[in-house]
Amino acid sequence: MTVVALLSVAPMTEKSMAEEVATAVEALEEYDVAYETNPMGTVIEADSTDELFAAAQAAHDAVDGDRVSTVLKIDDKRDRETAADEKVEAVEEALGRPPSSDRE
Repeated sequence: MTVVALLSVAPMTEKSMAEEVATAVEALEEYDVAYETNPMGTVIEADSTDELFAAAQAAHDAVDGDRVSTVLKIDDKRDRETAADEKVEAVEEALGRPPSSDRE
């Protein structure tokens, strides 16, 4: 089974969140997950929901702050194996082009 999730962990602050987000992402290294950070969060792939939840909790706990906001969206496709890149490739195939603007 492959579980794909979008994780967003952020301290509630007026300052830049980059260092705290980096700390959260670094916490994922302790788990058997694949991940890629984008401007809106981090996509995580794991073999089980147990590993995914443990990694998400570690990322949440790693952020220092009086208030931390965490959002976790999970796609647990139980009838077949899937991967995050396959989801993007399917949209690319349907569009007939990469799923992004050509703006630089």
